[in-house]
Amino acid sequence: MLPPIPFPPKIICVGRNYGKHAEEAGRPISEIPIIFARFAKTLVAPGGKVVVPRVSHQLDWEGELAVIIGKSGRYISRQDALDHVAGYSIFNDVTVRDYQFRISQYTAGKNFAHSGPFGPYLALRDEITDPHALQITTTLNGEVVQSGNTSEMLFDIPAIIEHLSEFIDLEPGDVIPMGTPAGVGFTRKPPRFLTHGDVISVEIEGLGTLSNPVVDERTPA
Repeated sequence: MLPPIPFPPKIICVGRNYGKHAEEAGRPISEIPIIFARFAKTLVAPGGKVVVPRVSHQLDWEGELAVIIGKSGRYISRQDALDHVAGYSIFNDVTVRDYQFRISQYTAGKNFAHSGPFGPYLALRDEITDPHALQITTTLNGEVVQSGNTSEMLFDIPAIIEHLSEFIDLEPGDVIPMGTPAGVGFTRKPPRFLTHGDVISVEIEGLGTLSNPVVDERTPA
């Protein structure tokens, strides 16, 4: 099985888009969207292995709604934004936290190999009545670790598309993970991270469940 879009032209992620997540991380709520890029080579298919790299023990989960662009555009108005959406899927923006926080930008921590589960399928825009009212539940080995709703997003989908299209030509196949609700591992006391043998799953109402086993590069096969 492959991700719904195996090699998207762009993966443009939204950071800190849920107020409770910003609060748990001890970070301010931004007045403009926080944007960073992922590379397509990081993608992991549904059921594929998420890999704990040999250089870190701080692999963390982030269950997210993914928006898939279906129509090209630049300077897209908020009113027209949803006309450019092909559909929706699930993204787990798995992050190597120590690499993320070493410096002020996210590129390293968000682009380790085998760290971007995406799927299990693409639901067409018309199949989802309201993408801003979807329950998101992340489980680790069956235990609920994240429970949120897309209604909690600080910047909704039209706002993000309008903002991105000010400086990026959006094109069919672009993927926009919309940020994660509260409940990530690094903010827990003590912090909790993914380890060899875990199964991490993200379920979004109407979009199915994205499940992936976790393996550690340091553990013999």
